[in-house]
Amino acid sequence: MTPEERLRELGVELPPAPEPLGAYVPVVRSGDLLFLSGMLPLKDGKLMDTGKVGLGIRLKEAQELARQTVINALSVVKGHLGSLQKVNRCVKLTGYVASAPEFTEQHKVLNAASELLFQVFGEAGRHARSAVGVYELPLGSPLEIEFIFEVNPD
Repeated sequence: MTPEERLRELGVELPPAPEPLGAYVPVVRSGDLLFLSGMLPLKDGKLMDTGKVGLGIRLKEAQELARQTVINALSVVKGHLGSLQKVNRCVKLTGYVASAPEFTEQHKVLNAASELLFQVFGEAGRHARSAVGVYELPLGSPLEIEFIFEVNPD
């Protein structure tokens, strides 16, 4: 089953790739690696929520935001490569979670992103990961995730 078929099975439709919100490009390829700029939980061009996890945003809500961030990342990858079948594996995820002072479950927020990547790519979706709590993120976003994918050589 292709990654696109798995997404359909999960009821996920990839939106158009989000436009950069600053002076950068959304993806850079170096050899067989794709480096994605930090992705935000945007839907229809707008942040799904703002604030801090553990202060107004519950863990379950933050996990949904993490899933949407992966969906946005996959739309960037598909737009760049033409097909998710060209992805060999997800190599690394770095997640930044805007956190309330006592919130220490950043790893659980990022689990939702990791689990979706596994559902889409199987074993090739397993990756190295960092989950970092931060005070603020661009536009008041509750999280931002960077991705590195290994892709088929051209």
